[in-house]
Amino acid sequence: MPPAERVCSASSIIEFCQFARKHGLPIGVEQSLAALEAANAIGLVDREVLALALRAVLTSSKEEWELFARIFELFLGTSQSASGTDSKEGNESRFNAHRPDASSRALVGLSGSDASQAESEGKSVAGASAEQRLQKVDLADVPGDDLLALEQISMRLFRKMSLRLSRRQKIKNLRERVDVRRTIRRSIPRGGDPIVLAFRGRKPRKHKLVIFLDVSGSMNSYSLFLVRFAFALQKYFKSVNTFLFSTNVVEVTDLLRARDLPDALRGLSKRAAGWAGGTKIGDSLGDFNRQHGRRLLSPSTVFIILSDGWDTGEPELLARELRNTRRRVRELIWLNPLLGLEEYLPVTRGMSAALPHVDVFAAAHNLESLLALEGYL
Repeated sequence: MPPAERVCSASSIIEFCQFARKHGLPIGVEQSLAALEAANAIGLVDREVLALALRAVLTSSKEEWELFARIFELFLGTSQSASGTDSKEGNESRFNAHRPDASSRALVGLSGSDASQAESEGKSVAGASAEQRLQKVDLADVPGDDLLALEQISMRLFRKMSLRLSRRQKIKNLRERVDVRRTIRRSIPRGGDPIVLAFRGRKPRKHKLVIFLDVSGSMNSYSLFLVRFAFALQKYFKSVNTFLFSTNVVEVTDLLRARDLPDALRGLSKRAAGWAGGTKIGDSLGDFNRQHGRRLLSPSTVFIILSDGWDTGEPELLARELRNTRRRVRELIWLNPLLGLEEYLPVTRGMSAALPHVDVFAAAHNLESLLALEGYL
């Protein structure tokens, strides 16, 4: 048995999960989170122990159990070809990384919280031109070597965007008309010269955000990254409520208020949210309207749906619930990852029913498109 290896990096685990999904294993967000938890729990491992741990959480039938072994060896063989080495050490190094300072940092590939690891593992995409490239790459096609760098870049830019949005909401004065009385009072210390004008107007309403995020099977390639996006908005924007849905609705606002993203992800992995299930957007939206509409929907609410629009429910129900939602909010925004594909047309029954009730229909397939949300807000 090979000697103990160093703790495997989260970015390698995620890369393997993506590889396994492309080769036939039904791995979604929930299974990827379970794989990260398993790797974190076993600590120092050799290749066989790591394979057993991943196999236990990523397979659920005899066929998948047997398929896993072939996929695992194929994954390591791909690494061997890329590195140009035939040694076992080179073959196993794909799952290696320097040891994190604490167990929670095994999730660093998802959290973007370890700057030193980003510096050591993200050299392949360093520099301004690399950052611009990564902002444009489709989230479903990010190379494994670039995952960590993209996560670092995205969290930094999401934070900046959220801070800018929150600062704009702190503006107190609406410059509708001059308040003569207050202007005179302010001018007294300056000898009576009205240097600083006071303005009268209503105090602006602060916008509330409601995020409605699709975590069904068809959104597997995007859901986990979009959760990070919601985490950044909720962390730096004062009023944000986040819901996950597939065939039912689960509020995760409390989990995304965690101080660090790894803590939030651990909480999400334990909460039943229908990860990688079917999609019933209309039914889910109806549940939201009945259970949370009165509390969260108002003329100051911006309602954001993040979904590819593949709906197995009735399009009439989706249209009706969207119409009910739209009547009660300031703006309804639908961000669709598929809209970034050149050949995509929103002609599915669900999207066709939804579009008449949507104020903004935009892409959400890469970092650049997500950052464009600032312009809509």
